[in-house]
Amino acid sequence: MSGDYPMNPDTPQKLYIGGEWAEPAGGHYDVINPADESVVGLAPEASRAQVEEAARAAAEAFGTWSRTKPEARAAILDRAADIMQREFEPWAALARAETGAPTGIARGMQVGVGVSRFRRYARGALEPVERGLPPQVTEAGPMGKASVLGALEVRQPVGVVTCITSYNNPWANPAGKVAPALAMGNTVVVKPAPQDPLSVFRMAEALHEAGVPAGVVNVVSGASVEVGEAAVDSPYVDMVSFTGSTGVGQRIAEVCGRSMKRQLMELGGKGAAVVLEDADLDAAVMGIGTTFSFYSGQICTAPTRVIVHRSVYAELVEKLTGYLAFMKVGDPGERGTVVGPVISAAHRDRVESYVELGRKEGARIAYGGERPVVGDGRGFYVAPTLLVDCTSDMRVVREEIFGPVVVVVPFDGDEEEAVRLANDSDFGLLSYVWSGDAARAFRVARRLRAGGVGVNTIGRNMEAPFGGFKRSGVGRDVGSYALHAYSETQSIVWTS
Repeated sequence: MSGDYPMNPDTPQKLYIGGEWAEPAGGHYDVINPADESVVGLAPEASRAQVEEAARAAAEAFGTWSRTKPEARAAILDRAADIMQREFEPWAALARAETGAPTGIARGMQVGVGVSRFRRYARGALEPVERGLPPQVTEAGPMGKASVLGALEVRQPVGVVTCITSYNNPWANPAGKVAPALAMGNTVVVKPAPQDPLSVFRMAEALHEAGVPAGVVNVVSGASVEVGEAAVDSPYVDMVSFTGSTGVGQRIAEVCGRSMKRQLMELGGKGAAVVLEDADLDAAVMGIGTTFSFYSGQICTAPTRVIVHRSVYAELVEKLTGYLAFMKVGDPGERGTVVGPVISAAHRDRVESYVELGRKEGARIAYGGERPVVGDGRGFYVAPTLLVDCTSDMRVVREEIFGPVVVVVPFDGDEEEAVRLANDSDFGLLSYVWSGDAARAFRVARRLRAGGVGVNTIGRNMEAPFGGFKRSGVGRDVGSYALHAYSETQSIVWTS
């Protein structure tokens, strides 16, 4: 059952500040299981003063941690991964309860990815941070006598990093921030999403048991906007790493700009899936279909905006409709469930309002559109929905819905028109191209204004840079790029 999680919901969670578990000044609030609306646990509500205390603790710990040998940092990250693996089953059950993700997603894509990212950045801590540059011969002049100048590029940790994480994945997303930040010698203040923060405290438990020094990792949570604001505007914070909506990201960027805090922003997406007339439609359907099955569409990288050539439009729509007919919507704890609930009643209402908006704008609902009833009727379920006969000026085509909704836009011209339609968006995170001609697909991919493009695949190479163009974000992470994102580049020059 969806409520079968190991945590006692009557045991209040404490904050993690300066290496200690602290009672929250603002009391606690309920974390709700989106599958059945039961209480998963009691999350702590930090005060602004406690957030400031956490940032101060991180600042005080930075000097020592930043000078800790890379091997020691790597060992702590590896031990933390060992502990996460040891507690894999109960922590995956908690993740499923908090997020509503089906069991396979909670295990493989949440806790499993969290473990693998800690392993990756344990290795990353040992990557070189110095690079010699070619010497430069200078003639005698006003700056001094003739000399040969050597130069060294050195990557230094930024300082205190506030990590504000999204609700759709309380393991992979925080791990992708915390692990590389720590590997580079930074200290962190983690502000998890208010909907599912308990998993992030389990991550803190693993790091605490692994021996992370006091103050290096701090976790403060709260449903109040004030908690996030304090984690951003604290004078002790040097960088903010944020994953979430473009609107919130813009507000964070404005605050960071006042004191020139560094930023890493992974924001919204409206991924274009360009399906050319020579595409393998079955492969395209499998890729596009992940929008429905992966986190119930609550993922910014989903191929939600299908741009398909008119000659294969009807066939693609038919195949997508058939694909949807086999998708089981239900309790994420039950075998066979593909689509679980969305995170909250408010978000369910938002997604449904977009479906109704699409109908009013002239789109046709080829599949879905009605609220499914699961079990006794509790839970925040949205039917996987396919909106067809769309045009690029519709709001459902232009705005991020963040739910199990795919919109389909036909085009009649050549690949030039497909590229124009794909790029006609405020977003540019991940896009996709399906074509039977690999050279053609790569040609189209190079012209898409997106941080990443999948060619005949939705797969991602986890060493490739990840981030967005336009309103989809600032900066790149994943692989070694994350280590660079959490570092400053310094040059050291000397004369021979």
